[in-house]
Amino acid sequence: MLRFKELNDKNLFLYAAKHYRSNKLADADEFNEDLKRFKYIKRLLNRYIESDELSERLILNHLIVVFNVFGIEAALNILDFKLEDKHWPVMKPFLIFLNYIRNDQYTGITMDPEVVNVLRKI
Repeated sequence: MLRFKELNDKNLFLYAAKHYRSNKLADADEFNEDLKRFKYIKRLLNRYIESDELSERLILNHLIVVFNVFGIEAALNILDFKLEDKHWPVMKPFLIFLNYIRNDQYTGITMDPEVVNVLRKI
């Protein structure tokens, strides 16, 4: 059994493939598209950080897909690897909103109040 002590650029693809839960009809292209969603999420977070343009529903859609196909633990691990510290105040409210983490997880991260307000209105 493969063990991953720490995710890095060399083992990320293998880690993601090991945890991929899509139906048996999924092909390599579908897997790669699902893996790219992490990059899309990061891009959307950067857009919000740089220009205050929040695409909350698109972020929610991408998060729901990645958590469905990779599972909660693996998706969180991949997000931990892919995202920078500046992304977490924006990401944390989404993860709590979707019940992927509890309020007492990621305790050192202060949530972006604007994101919290937007998500409360959904």
